[in-house]
Amino acid sequence: MNLLKIRKIKKRKKPEFLRCNAKNLKRLGKKWRRPKGKQNKLRRHFKSRGHIPSPGYGSPKDVKGLHPSGLKEIIVKNIKELMNVDPEKNIVKIAHIVGKRKKMELIKIAEEKKIKIANVPKGVK
Repeated sequence: MNLLKIRKIKKRKKPEFLRCNAKNLKRLGKKWRRPKGKQNKLRRHFKSRGHIPSPGYGSPKDVKGLHPSGLKEIIVKNIKELMNVDPEKNIVKIAHIVGKRKKMELIKIAEEKKIKIANVPKGVK
């Protein structure tokens, strides 16, 4: 089976990791905190107390950090960095610090070199 498909299935099955008593006490919020108490039921893996993050929930090693298309993401800030990109192995993300004018130039050059861009702004193309 394709590793990207396995990652998608695993991500779908992954439960929501809540800190202990987060369901009962709103002030605790949704953030995860590891249970450390000696008698903590969540730390001791009691049934119905919730799930603890563990390596089994992770995606396969070979596809970690890859874009859903299967290409490696590269952040580009200027034209020089865009020239070093291999269009068959990489997909480009334009950095958020890049201004509108330079962004348009990068998009134009990427189209000429047939490089895919992950975060093309709306209204462009």
